[in-house]
Amino acid sequence: MIRRHVVVSGHVQGVFYRASLEREAHAAGVAGWVRNRDDGTVEAVLEGEPAAVERVLAWCRQGPPRAEVADVAVEEEEPVGETGFRTRG
Repeated sequence: MIRRHVVVSGHVQGVFYRASLEREAHAAGVAGWVRNRDDGTVEAVLEGEPAAVERVLAWCRQGPPRAEVADVAVEEEEPVGETGFRTRG
């Protein structure tokens, strides 16, 4: 299991990025959460099998059709046993 903390910048709010990411994470079997931040970025935590997390990270770099992803900052973290995937605040 691996865990990644992700911050996505660009035109990523108001384009269904969070809902689309939640769907992608569920499809890949990845746990964690996603939320909008006040600075216009989207923040997420992805935890699961390495191949599944990498699959979702690859999706993050594209986003949904209306998104314009400028950057995806990824930091490694220690897994904490996340279960399920949810949208926060």
